[in-house]
Amino acid sequence: MRLPVCALACLMLFRAAPLRAQLVEQFHPPKSECCLQSAAQRLADQLQDWAQLGRYHDDDLRLEREAAPPGRVVFLGDSITDGWNLTEYFQGKPYVNRGISGQTTPQMLLRFFPDVIDLHPSAVVLLAGTNDIAQNTGPETLEMVEENFRAMAELAQKHGIKVVLCTLLPVSDYTGYRQTDHRPLAQIVELNRWLKAFAARTGATLADYYSALVDNRGMLKDGYSKDGLHPNDRGYMLMAPLAEAAIERALR
Repeated sequence: MRLPVCALACLMLFRAAPLRAQLVEQFHPPKSECCLQSAAQRLADQLQDWAQLGRYHDDDLRLEREAAPPGRVVFLGDSITDGWNLTEYFQGKPYVNRGISGQTTPQMLLRFFPDVIDLHPSAVVLLAGTNDIAQNTGPETLEMVEENFRAMAELAQKHGIKVVLCTLLPVSDYTGYRQTDHRPLAQIVELNRWLKAFAARTGATLADYYSALVDNRGMLKDGYSKDGLHPNDRGYMLMAPLAEAAIERALR
């Protein structure tokens, strides 16, 4: 018998929850959402497009119908890219934003053809990895994250697209959010070390955001973020010339 979508979603939730093998003296269950059927349906709908291919689908088709302008660059990334107003910081440039908040490298790898290759850009600016460390889509080893970067870089180079690899931004606890609990500073440093070595080994260009934004404690400089993770306007103002210089080097 085939279960309804909502029933399947609920079953997944129940199976993911830890089992409690004893009775309790006091009844204090966790607060449940209103309208569980709607919540389960939303979860089921999201699981049908795990990589969020639908986010830019229509705009990708629009751009594919047009001739790619010289110097088109796709910025692929997570919320740090998603929240970056490229039109404001790179006026007059044919830059395309393909950031999606919360995404990890396996999701970006699945999006790489429709959101990057099929748009025929001259270069791709890849900023990713902080959400892999935070386990947004589950636990990963460093090697798994590295292989996702390697796959995207090789796909781009095979299709004649120059690669700009960006170092991960540092995080901080200065704003009241404990960002280092989810993104340990040492793991950010370790992944950045690999990205630098990989860029040098493969001929990719490096945009080193980390060095520009880190303080003497290894954290994101105070005053450059509202939550210790996402750059504010001051942060983007530091990042923009680094990205532009890296793009120019890649396309030279």
